[in-house]
Amino acid sequence: MAYSKDFRQKVLSIREKQDLRLLETAELFGVGVASVFRWTKKPEPSKMRNKPATKIDMEALAR
Repeated sequence: MAYSKDFRQKVLSIREKQDLRLLETAELFGVGVASVFRWTKKPEPSKMRNKPATKIDMEALAR
């Protein structure tokens, strides 16, 4: 699930205003610490995957 750009900006804004640590911010908003860390580096949501699509074995799926 990708969080919206507005939500990410809100989280980062409140983190800055209240001088919160990553863990405090993550707990306040109910998101992962890694997510907050990534947002500090790149707040824009990615539009593409970083890996190729995987093929599903239809026989294995049927079983």
